[in-house]
Amino acid sequence: MIKFLDLHKINKPFENRFKQKFQQFLDKGWYILGNEVQTFETDFAAYSGSRFCVGVANGLDALTLILKAYIQLEKIEKGDEVIVPANTYIATILAILEADLIPVLVEPKLETYTINPDRIEEKISSKTKAILPVHLYGQLAEMDEISAIAKRYDLLVIEDAAQSHGAKAHYENYPKAYSFYPGKNLGALGDAGAITTDDPELAEVLYELRNYGSKKKYENERIGVNSRLDELQAAFLNLKLPFLDKENEARRHIARCYLTEITNPKIILPDWNREAAHVFHQFVVRTENRNAFQNFLQANEIETMIHYPIPPHQQKALKDWNQLSFPVTEKIHQEIISLPINSSLTEEEIATIIKVVNAY
Repeated sequence: MIKFLDLHKINKPFENRFKQKFQQFLDKGWYILGNEVQTFETDFAAYSGSRFCVGVANGLDALTLILKAYIQLEKIEKGDEVIVPANTYIATILAILEADLIPVLVEPKLETYTINPDRIEEKISSKTKAILPVHLYGQLAEMDEISAIAKRYDLLVIEDAAQSHGAKAHYENYPKAYSFYPGKNLGALGDAGAITTDDPELAEVLYELRNYGSKKKYENERIGVNSRLDELQAAFLNLKLPFLDKENEARRHIARCYLTEITNPKIILPDWNREAAHVFHQFVVRTENRNAFQNFLQANEIETMIHYPIPPHQQKALKDWNQLSFPVTEKIHQEIISLPINSSLTEEEIATIIKVVNAY
């Protein structure tokens, strides 16, 4: 069986160093916001080309805290609207709701799965204060177009970068929210997240919000939360960060193989211009009869996943949006299926996947 994602195999090269780090962690006896977190924040900020990095507990908190920080800075008010793609993981929308803001859903492009800039302006109202693009599956949204719209309407931009570690393009450096969930291109061994920004005022508020609203122990200046990047997870991430570009290039290599050699007309391949703006967190294809395709691959011992089977606006948790219709989003969620793509795959396994997909 070719596993969809073999985390044990991916993390195996780091195993001895993980154990050494854990022993150092035990010996040091400093468990919260220690040197490992500081090191990761410094190194990930540099890697991402940002002035500041704020380590937090997970990707959802990263998004939520950016929004709450902007409320603290009086750049957004509770009840304001945030433009967000209809085609995303529900966490993006949960963050907006958690900050007492209103998500306004916009259709994606069918070719890229990311928010369609041509559909944004029709959703902007006097209450709109921000655009929250999602770099879904590792592909950067069309940020030049989004930036132009944001400037035209004086809107904030917050990026959901939970799936796009290391994706590169030249545009203005907006605040980004990252997740280091174990299956991500840069994955911890548990939950972890971070925020990057060039704004010192925003960074200062974020450092306080993640730590009970406190800058100095027992002195609380804001209503904060406990959302600190775990010291041990930071230690593991410090070991893996130098290898992130190698991981991303391995994924791009597999993507090139798939895009070049999968020729089955029943399978619609993802759009990619071969630039560094895509790191292939997932390789997502579309097909009309997804169940039959998935069963065929399973019968040929190839695991797949569906990211994601139910669009956010059709989830029971978001019942206020259940009556809305987003045909492009719904078509995507009915047809997509993710093929294995990560550095644990061998060339033989890649060739097998291509052969089986073409045989369907």
